[in-house]
Amino acid sequence: MKIKSYAAMKPGQALEPYEYDAGALDHEDVEVEVDYCGICHSDLSMIDNEWGVSRYPLIAGHEVIGRVSALGDAAKNKGLRLGQRVGIGWTAKSCQHCDACINGDQINCRQGATPTIVNHGGFANKLRANWQWVIPLPESLDIASAGPLLCGGITVFKPLLMHHISAASRVGVIGIGGLGHIAIKILRAIGAEVTAFSSSAAKKQSILDMGADRVVNSRDPEALKELAGQFDLVLSTVAVDLDWQPWFEALAPGGKFHTVGVVMKPFPVNSSTLIKGDRAITGSATGSPGQMRSLLKLASRADIAPTVEFFPMSNINEALDHVRAGKANYRVVLKADF
Repeated sequence: MKIKSYAAMKPGQALEPYEYDAGALDHEDVEVEVDYCGICHSDLSMIDNEWGVSRYPLIAGHEVIGRVSALGDAAKNKGLRLGQRVGIGWTAKSCQHCDACINGDQINCRQGATPTIVNHGGFANKLRANWQWVIPLPESLDIASAGPLLCGGITVFKPLLMHHISAASRVGVIGIGGLGHIAIKILRAIGAEVTAFSSSAAKKQSILDMGADRVVNSRDPEALKELAGQFDLVLSTVAVDLDWQPWFEALAPGGKFHTVGVVMKPFPVNSSTLIKGDRAITGSATGSPGQMRSLLKLASRADIAPTVEFFPMSNINEALDHVRAGKANYRVVLKADF
């Protein structure tokens, strides 16, 4: 069977139409016809081989919303049905039998969870994934905007679960872009007090409208000093190196500084900063299938929808350039038009 896609043939080049033979459907796999696919910065990193692990031709795309079009024999009794609306995120497969998988922590599979992009991603008319990673969508969820929840959303939701964030919590979010804006909407739904740290004054009103209680200029060292000792959690979504010490000092006793942004330089921190107040620095990747299901249920109940703008998938290179240039209105979603 031929699958139509847009693929990177070499790093730094425009994507090209590309067909590949998907072969027989694995007995535990589900084939999904793509309706929408979000663009994440990780797609750009893989397309451009920023992490040194990309193999070409490379088909990116891992924020997929679509419909089940085929089921492997062992996937037919797992609660999925033909035509059902589903989502696929960063991960397509995990071993299912290591300690991490058995404990419901499949994203940390000891044999290595397989990224959707490595498995052939969603910049295509169809893609495949193991049944565990094909997430049923609640009926009331807005399917057009839901794609970014499958990567950006679960990436910022997981730290809230890890650190037991509740309506009584005070949380700071650094970087109000594709990930940070979803974090604010989730935190608003939970009822936590949210401080947004942004370097863009032009975004202030839109950030407040999303549910932030206040917006602080992340480039103002005096404003950061005034927040010392306040936060139960500081969640950093940025992938650039900053002066981190003021944010470490902003943690309340027992507070956590948690990063989901891939910063290439080490965090410089004195042991006394952590010892004083029982603080910690933590990080995480995306979440497990169970956590993804929980997020989508919350999004459906609380009407959490990423702020997105749409491009037809046939204009994929224009859309990628739009994201590269930092012009995205928080998140870009491609609509399949094969």
